[in-house]
Amino acid sequence: MENLNQNQESLEEKLTALNATADTTSEFDPQDIAQNKVMAILAYLGILVLVPLLGAKESKFARFHANQGLCLFICSIIFYLAYYIISAIIIAISWKLAIIPTIIGLVGIVFLILAIIGIINAANGRAKELPVIGKYKVLK
Repeated sequence: MENLNQNQESLEEKLTALNATADTTSEFDPQDIAQNKVMAILAYLGILVLVPLLGAKESKFARFHANQGLCLFICSIIFYLAYYIISAIIIAISWKLAIIPTIIGLVGIVFLILAIIGIINAANGRAKELPVIGKYKVLK
Protein backbone atom coordinates (compact mmCIF):
# COMPACT_ATOMS: atom_id res chain seq x y z
CA MET A 1 0.00 0.00 0.00
CA GLU A 2 2.84 2.34 0.89
CA ASN A 3 4.54 1.63 -2.44
CA LEU A 4 1.33 2.51 -4.29
CA ASN A 5 1.07 5.87 -2.50
CA GLN A 6 4.72 6.56 -3.26
CA ASN A 7 4.20 5.76 -6.96
CA GLN A 8 1.11 7.99 -7.05
CA GLU A 9 3.03 10.87 -5.47
CA SER A 10 5.88 10.34 -7.93
CA LEU A 11 3.43 10.44 -10.87
CA GLU A 12 1.82 13.61 -9.52
CA GLU A 13 5.23 15.24 -9.19
CA LYS A 14 6.13 14.29 -12.78
CA LEU A 15 2.84 15.64 -14.13
CA THR A 16 3.24 18.85 -12.15
CA ALA A 17 6.78 19.28 -13.49
CA LEU A 18 5.57 18.62 -17.03
CA ASN A 19 2.90 21.30 -16.72
CA ALA A 20 5.31 23.82 -15.15
CA THR A 21 5.44 25.99 -18.25
CA ALA A 22 5.75 29.74 -18.72
CA ASP A 23 2.68 31.74 -17.66
CA THR A 24 2.67 35.13 -19.40
CA THR A 25 -0.85 36.20 -18.47
CA SER A 26 0.38 39.40 -16.83
CA GLU A 27 1.66 40.63 -20.21
CA PHE A 28 -1.86 40.77 -21.66
CA ASP A 29 -4.56 43.41 -21.26
CA PRO A 30 -7.37 42.13 -18.96
CA GLN A 31 -9.99 43.65 -21.28
CA ASP A 32 -8.46 41.83 -24.27
CA ILE A 33 -8.55 38.58 -22.30
CA ALA A 34 -12.20 39.05 -21.32
CA GLN A 35 -13.29 39.89 -24.87
CA ASN A 36 -11.40 37.09 -26.64
CA LYS A 37 -11.76 34.02 -24.43
CA VAL A 38 -14.08 32.32 -26.91
CA MET A 39 -11.66 32.96 -29.77
CA ALA A 40 -8.84 31.54 -27.65
CA ILE A 41 -10.87 28.41 -26.90
CA LEU A 42 -11.62 27.88 -30.61
CA ALA A 43 -7.89 27.82 -31.31
CA TYR A 44 -7.63 24.34 -29.77
CA LEU A 45 -10.40 22.75 -31.83
CA GLY A 46 -8.47 21.53 -34.86
CA ILE A 47 -9.11 23.46 -38.08
CA LEU A 48 -11.10 26.04 -36.10
CA VAL A 49 -7.72 27.56 -35.27
CA LEU A 50 -8.37 29.63 -38.41
CA VAL A 51 -11.23 31.49 -36.69
CA PRO A 52 -9.06 33.38 -34.17
CA LEU A 53 -6.30 33.74 -36.76
CA LEU A 54 -8.64 35.56 -39.14
CA GLY A 55 -11.23 36.98 -36.76
CA ALA A 56 -9.13 38.35 -33.91
CA LYS A 57 -5.96 39.55 -35.57
CA GLU A 58 -5.56 42.50 -33.19
CA SER A 59 -5.97 40.48 -29.99
CA LYS A 60 -2.63 39.48 -28.48
CA PHE A 61 -4.40 37.00 -26.18
CA ALA A 62 -6.27 35.26 -29.00
CA ARG A 63 -3.10 35.29 -31.10
CA PHE A 64 -1.13 33.64 -28.29
CA HIS A 65 -3.67 30.82 -28.09
CA ALA A 66 -3.94 30.63 -31.89
CA ASN A 67 -0.18 30.01 -31.99
CA GLN A 68 -0.51 27.28 -29.37
CA GLY A 69 -3.46 25.73 -31.22
CA LEU A 70 -1.69 25.93 -34.57
CA CYS A 71 1.39 24.18 -33.16
CA LEU A 72 -0.85 21.49 -31.71
CA PHE A 73 -2.74 21.10 -34.99
CA ILE A 74 0.45 20.85 -37.07
CA CYS A 75 1.98 18.32 -34.68
CA SER A 76 -1.17 16.19 -34.73
CA ILE A 77 -1.30 16.23 -38.55
CA ILE A 78 2.36 15.16 -38.76
CA PHE A 79 1.77 12.41 -36.19
CA TYR A 80 -1.31 11.02 -37.91
CA LEU A 81 0.28 11.08 -41.38
CA ALA A 82 3.26 9.14 -40.03
CA TYR A 83 0.90 6.84 -38.13
CA TYR A 84 -1.13 5.97 -41.23
CA ILE A 85 2.00 5.29 -43.29
CA ILE A 86 3.57 3.12 -40.59
CA SER A 87 0.27 1.31 -40.02
CA ALA A 88 -0.09 0.55 -43.73
CA ILE A 89 3.44 -0.83 -43.87
CA ILE A 90 2.96 -2.98 -40.76
CA ILE A 91 -0.38 -4.34 -41.97
CA ALA A 92 1.16 -5.05 -45.41
CA ILE A 93 3.86 -7.12 -43.71
CA SER A 94 1.34 -9.19 -41.75
CA TRP A 95 -2.17 -8.69 -40.46
CA LYS A 96 -1.05 -10.51 -37.30
CA LEU A 97 0.91 -7.39 -36.35
CA ALA A 98 -2.25 -5.23 -36.30
CA ILE A 99 -1.94 -4.73 -32.55
CA ILE A 100 1.18 -2.59 -33.05
CA PRO A 101 -0.61 0.25 -34.94
CA THR A 102 -3.38 0.12 -32.35
CA ILE A 103 -0.91 0.67 -29.53
CA ILE A 104 0.88 3.43 -31.46
CA GLY A 105 -2.50 5.07 -32.17
CA LEU A 106 -3.09 5.48 -28.43
CA VAL A 107 -0.35 8.13 -28.46
CA GLY A 108 -2.93 10.33 -30.20
CA ILE A 109 -4.62 10.74 -26.83
CA VAL A 110 -1.76 13.08 -25.92
CA PHE A 111 -3.06 15.62 -28.47
CA LEU A 112 -6.52 15.46 -26.89
CA ILE A 113 -5.04 16.03 -23.43
CA LEU A 114 -2.99 18.99 -24.67
CA ALA A 115 -6.09 20.49 -26.33
CA ILE A 116 -8.04 20.13 -23.07
CA ILE A 117 -5.22 21.84 -21.14
CA GLY A 118 -5.22 24.68 -23.67
CA ILE A 119 -9.00 25.08 -23.53
CA ILE A 120 -8.94 25.20 -19.73
CA ASN A 121 -6.17 27.80 -19.77
CA ALA A 122 -8.02 29.92 -22.34
CA ALA A 123 -11.34 29.66 -20.50
CA ASN A 124 -9.62 30.74 -17.28
CA GLY A 125 -8.06 33.73 -19.04
CA ARG A 126 -4.52 32.42 -18.66
CA ALA A 127 -1.75 32.68 -21.25
CA LYS A 128 0.15 29.59 -20.20
CA GLU A 129 2.25 27.58 -22.63
CA LEU A 130 1.25 24.01 -23.37
CA PRO A 131 3.60 21.29 -22.12
CA VAL A 132 6.21 20.10 -24.66
CA ILE A 133 5.02 22.12 -27.70
CA GLY A 134 4.25 25.46 -26.05
CA LYS A 135 7.71 26.91 -26.47
CA TYR A 136 7.52 26.84 -30.27
CA LYS A 137 6.28 29.96 -32.08
CA VAL A 138 4.67 29.68 -35.50
CA LEU A 139 3.04 33.11 -35.41
CA LYS A 140 4.73 36.38 -34.59
